[in-house]
Amino acid sequence: MPRNRRPSRQMIMLLAALAARSRHWHHGYELMKQTGLKSGTLYPLLMRMTDHGLVEAEWREPSQLGRPARHAYRLTAAGVALARDSDVSQNALLPLRALLA
Repeated sequence: MPRNRRPSRQMIMLLAALAARSRHWHHGYELMKQTGLKSGTLYPLLMRMTDHGLVEAEWREPSQLGRPARHAYRLTAAGVALARDSDVSQNALLPLRALLA
């Protein structure tokens, strides 16, 4: 029987960062800077969200010669719906907006 849990505070922060520009591809480093999440929290969370169909990930070729390929992430339609239905729009965006300002 699947559990229906509320998103964690970290997931809400990540959803808010991704939802701010939901059609845009985001790199993990950019998301770490926006959310303040450490890599040991961010990347496992992105992997779980990808497994649950909330985020899509793809390898992006480097923009500069000699740089490695990187993963990029963006919300799926299900991720956008979760961001809209959860407290993302209210609670998590206030501190995030302060970080982005």
